[in-house]
Amino acid sequence: MRQSSLKSKKNPPDNRINALNSEKPIRIAIAGNPNAGKTSIFNDLTGTVQSVGNYPGVTVEIKKGKTNWKGVELDIIDLPGTYSLMPFSQEEIVARNYIINEKPDVVINVVDASNLERNLYLTVQLMEMGTPLVLCVNMIDVAEKKGFNIDVQKLSRLMGIQVVKTIGNKNKGIDDLLDACLEVAKNKYIPRTVTYGHVVENEVMVLAQNISDDPDIKKELLQNHQSRWLAVKLIENDPEVTNLIGKISKNSTELFKVVQNSVKKIDDHYNESTNTIISERRYGYASGAVKSVVKVTETSRQDMTNKIDSFICNKFLGPLILVFVVFSLFTAVFKISDEWKWVFGFSPTEVIEWFFHGISNLIHPLSYSMPVLHSLINDGIIAGVGSVLSFVPMIGVMFLFIALLEDWGYVARVAFILDRLLKIFGLQGKSILALILAGGLGAGGCAVPGIMATRTLREEKDRLITILVTPFMNCGAKMPAYFMLIAAFFSDSKALMLFILWLISWFMALFAAIILRKFLFKGEQTPFIMELPPYHTPTLKGVLLHTKERLWSYMKKAGTIILGVNLILWFLMYFPGISEDKLTFYEKKIEYYRNLSDEKTMLSIKNELTREKLLNSFAGKAGELLAPVSRLAGFDWETNIALIGGFAAKEVIVSTFGTAYSMGRLDPEKSENISDRLKNDPEWNKIKAFALMIFILIYAPCFATLAVIRKETGTWKWAAFSTIYSTSLAFLAAFLIYQLGSLFV
Repeated sequence: MRQSSLKSKKNPPDNRINALNSEKPIRIAIAGNPNAGKTSIFNDLTGTVQSVGNYPGVTVEIKKGKTNWKGVELDIIDLPGTYSLMPFSQEEIVARNYIINEKPDVVINVVDASNLERNLYLTVQLMEMGTPLVLCVNMIDVAEKKGFNIDVQKLSRLMGIQVVKTIGNKNKGIDDLLDACLEVAKNKYIPRTVTYGHVVENEVMVLAQNISDDPDIKKELLQNHQSRWLAVKLIENDPEVTNLIGKISKNSTELFKVVQNSVKKIDDHYNESTNTIISERRYGYASGAVKSVVKVTETSRQDMTNKIDSFICNKFLGPLILVFVVFSLFTAVFKISDEWKWVFGFSPTEVIEWFFHGISNLIHPLSYSMPVLHSLINDGIIAGVGSVLSFVPMIGVMFLFIALLEDWGYVARVAFILDRLLKIFGLQGKSILALILAGGLGAGGCAVPGIMATRTLREEKDRLITILVTPFMNCGAKMPAYFMLIAAFFSDSKALMLFILWLISWFMALFAAIILRKFLFKGEQTPFIMELPPYHTPTLKGVLLHTKERLWSYMKKAGTIILGVNLILWFLMYFPGISEDKLTFYEKKIEYYRNLSDEKTMLSIKNELTREKLLNSFAGKAGELLAPVSRLAGFDWETNIALIGGFAAKEVIVSTFGTAYSMGRLDPEKSENISDRLKNDPEWNKIKAFALMIFILIYAPCFATLAVIRKETGTWKWAAFSTIYSTSLAFLAAFLIYQLGSLFV
């Protein structure tokens, strides 16, 4: 539900008359258009001292950070990227909400120097609000390459605000930006008043006076809002302001009559709607400023971005280049993380496996004196979580390359290239953003932010279809399971297999979309217009920061959610075990062969005992219960245990495999990872492995994704539908692959 961007109650008096003399940190909000380099500026200002959370009352995320400049503490808030401050999307509501109600000491408005006129429309709206403002003219190097020379001093004089040049991705101009923020915070500079021509101005003044004379509005709103700004919003028929004044003012009926009279006068004078006139005045203000301060040099030439796009976004070359990029991405992931032995003669994956195998050897003596504790540590923690963490190098390399492509500007081009394809299958063009966030570029995404990104879709049917197909993308959580099975059965064609899975994920998403559009959500598709930002050279700092955030999130999940779920599954796989008589029988046999020093036979019996315990555990019985059906798709009872755990989080599939396939395979002299164990198991083959990968690709979203589906749709109905239809489709696909494949093996 849309949240109001305005507060009707008084805020406590602002005691920060001079922010620099207060013990409180200076609050700085960063606002700007998408792709203006806002994130780079935020990272430059805050470094790694950042946190992310939802703005109160809505699901839009904002970033917060801290820094210290010249002995002054600064709290910095990165607002959602938005093109305007009209309350039509949650991003616009949050940005306006924060600026009006939280009253930051300074707002940094980041604008793209190479797209100055369009970006200044938001600047004009910020000026209308009367907030202390610093204009950050970013990507000045890109503008200069295009032949644009911007006189920032003149722009500062024209608009009555501080203006600073920056190159965010190179950390240039940041010191000047911080100095400007301190000066504005100290002196409370207010931007120059934006005017709309004498006819509109007369009506604004009349209406502003009426607002000031209204005792209810004066009491409830004028502490936070200027009467002039409220007057402009009423003339524009801003729904948030209109509804709020209607609620709090006893004289709102009379006031709205004055508004209608003002609107009629403006409409009649210009023979055009008032909204159009005010928008034109804002654009005119921005256009006039640009014409006054921007000089185009004689050396201006065709932008390099356009030259690159003529190939990358080409109707025929674009898809081929995309295929090449994705395949190269997968090849690099396996080469760097698993094949090239560049860490003291070992690959990064081998180093992590060696580490966990060493810990396992250290605790091996516990298997004799404290078998339950040994199983908990070795099988529940080391084999479980260790199996997930062993894929950290692959996940990290993938995140690194995805961050490079994002920072370079290629991800936006992928959306442009695939837009035509999506329309054929009944998806709205903006759906591509959700699918890419969920892992559609290659992998490494997550369905949770992907589904949250569907808020940008205006048509509810388009939004629901996108929500229901987004979990088919190859998110980062599915990658460890793929890596495990590919390493075991497709080691000679690793990149190719991952590429095939990527193609299948898109096929399944598009197939599901066209079925849903045809039978459940009939209707017209809305058009899609997407800005293609200029290409940027990625910075090492920015790429490493993005990679670190995603990789740390993955590792934190392994150490919290996955560990917790895995310990529960270990308990279910260990207890209640076998009867006392049968246990005694096995122990006597083990002791007999130990006395004979027949280690091989003794180990074999110990493995048989552990497997017997596993089969008679709670989890083993559940796996066996499903086995008559799951065997049709090639899944045994052990695999069923792992897939049940995958409902909580897809990474748990690998950790559960690690636990299940370590229980009953006790050989401290032999270092085998989970992939080797599966490869050496006679019950496994390529067909079974491929069927399992397809099942994992398609079946039910994890708990976190289901919770977001419920939150975004407002009902558990669609979360339940997503679980049932995707799992049914997954089993059908795995069944066909296994049964047909078995005919040729």
